[in-house]
Amino acid sequence: MIYRLRHVTAYAYETPVEMATHLLHLTPRSLARQRVLRSSLTCDPVPARREEGTDYFGNPAIWLHLDRPHKRFTVTAEALVDVAPPPLPAATPAWEAIRALALRDREAAEFLFPSPSLPPVEAARAFLAPHFTPGRMAGEAAVEMIARFRDQMAFRAGVTTISTPVEEVLKRRAGVCQDFAHLMITGLRMLGIPARYVSGYIRTRPRPGGERRVGVDQSHAWVAAWLGPEAGWVEMDPTNSLFVADEHVVLGWGRDFGDVSPLFGMILGGGHHSVTVGVDMSEAEPVPG
Repeated sequence: MIYRLRHVTAYAYETPVEMATHLLHLTPRSLARQRVLRSSLTCDPVPARREEGTDYFGNPAIWLHLDRPHKRFTVTAEALVDVAPPPLPAATPAWEAIRALALRDREAAEFLFPSPSLPPVEAARAFLAPHFTPGRMAGEAAVEMIARFRDQMAFRAGVTTISTPVEEVLKRRAGVCQDFAHLMITGLRMLGIPARYVSGYIRTRPRPGGERRVGVDQSHAWVAAWLGPEAGWVEMDPTNSLFVADEHVVLGWGRDFGDVSPLFGMILGGGHHSVTVGVDMSEAEPVPG
């Protein structure tokens, strides 16, 4: 499936920003199942310096430096991405064996441990534990775990912020995709299963009989769990209670939201500010050749 993406972030400041530096994770990541056909990023005002590269986790990253006063700042990211479903997970070991196996795999091992925004939370382990009974295969447990989010958590915007702790999400039994990803990651790590936070987009569809509205799509977040050397990283979307197929576009991954925030910056000045975000993800025609 080929998708056309457009993500516009616009800041308006009360007073001029004298200087600013920004780190952007807005370029889709090239993967075995995801081919980036085109991508571009434009800014207004144009930064004095722009650097492109990859961050510690191998995600595409752009650093911007602005040295002239400005009261508005707009970033427009566009891309054309060809997405295929990941292969079906291979056989998985019993979940109790995964921690020892992960400690032999450098990439998996670093996602076993707490991260800045996700300290150990016993209640998160307890939330997932009923599905991880002694000797059960990790893949079987994961199927039931996904359904638990559908049955016991409610998607509700506005009741949390980017800094809401996992304990509060559990008390409310409500939140948004970022909250559910953080909850699942915390619980899995406490069970000894490596888990990482995945940032990107998901295809949305209009209600039956309705028309698709422009600019109402949003960034999305889900989880990749390492389920053994054969299965590798298996992507799961707790918000929608499903395993990722070909309707998710990956921007990047990290230990938690803080590692892959779409746009993070430091500014001098500005005072009170507002931000608006518009995202469009739509199907595109196949590219010739």
